[in-house]
Amino acid sequence: MYVKRAADIGYRVIEGGGAQGVAKRVLVSPEQGWAGWVMRLFTLGPGGHTPDHSHPWPHIVFVHEGDGTLTVDGEDHPVTAGFVAVVPGGARHQFRNAGSGDFTFVCIVPEEGDV
Repeated sequence: MYVKRAADIGYRVIEGGGAQGVAKRVLVSPEQGWAGWVMRLFTLGPGGHTPDHSHPWPHIVFVHEGDGTLTVDGEDHPVTAGFVAVVPGGARHQFRNAGSGDFTFVCIVPEEGDV
């Protein structure tokens, strides 16, 4: 059994390599008993963004808070709290905070995708 409040889980700030203003919390992973998968919570501060990148694994995304833009293969998709998305493996993608507050989203990837 694993039960924990997300706000009580430590986070890692990701800067450089195309990322700006990004904090990542690993919510659930094989360490907590979810073999093969990782659920992460990303917080992008105002002006924050993930790198524009691609990799072979998919992302399953749930936008929790704020206003953002998900760019997939050059196409911008405005997203707000309550949106869900599947970013296919191999697709070039980036998340950007489009608002004045935090933009947070849950992202689930296969274990090898949590780098």
